[in-house]
Amino acid sequence: MTAPEITQFFDYLSRINPEPVTELAYDNGYHLLVAVVLSAQATDVGVNKATRALFVAVKTPQQMLDLGEDGLRQHIRTIGLFNAKARHVIALSRRLVDDFGGEVPSDRDVLETLPGVGRKTANVVVSVLFGQETCAVDTHVFRVANRTGLAPGKTPLLVENAIMKRVKPPWRRNAHHWLILHGRYTCTARSPKCGSCGVADVCQFRSKVLTPAEAG
Repeated sequence: MTAPEITQFFDYLSRINPEPVTELAYDNGYHLLVAVVLSAQATDVGVNKATRALFVAVKTPQQMLDLGEDGLRQHIRTIGLFNAKARHVIALSRRLVDDFGGEVPSDRDVLETLPGVGRKTANVVVSVLFGQETCAVDTHVFRVANRTGLAPGKTPLLVENAIMKRVKPPWRRNAHHWLILHGRYTCTARSPKCGSCGVADVCQFRSKVLTPAEAG
């Protein structure tokens, strides 16, 4: 995409959803961190279902430690990889209590030192909680960035760097939300909805399928 096409792309996405937000349910920063860790290889819907009762009972890292790994497993057993995720959540909760006074740190590099927290998770947390301009590259963002020609790259980090370079303010702040939602509901992995896509004219996807009227 050219710079004017990128502007057109995000202008459209921002008009249909001016204030995009994460679809993960959370009541505080700690909840968000836990929810994003749990969301790896799981849907937001599935995570929200599993954490509904958990987040009523647990509000802080210390309360999670009091619940314990076995208790946590009972809440999240419907989520994939729940055993490993329970270990990670307990371990990161211990770090938060011991090293950060129970608070979620605002530094991405520090967040990445927590058990179970990779770059994508850290990017989500610092963006949503602290308003930092980052781009969390999940499967949806990776697909949309490559398929449309917005920011091609062979790895999530290359895509992230390309997005941060090519997408300028005022779009950069919410770019990852718009891209995630576009990939989740329109530019889907299978049978993308090109015919109803408002940015199909600037998209470089070679296999996009439009009706004759739409193509003209």
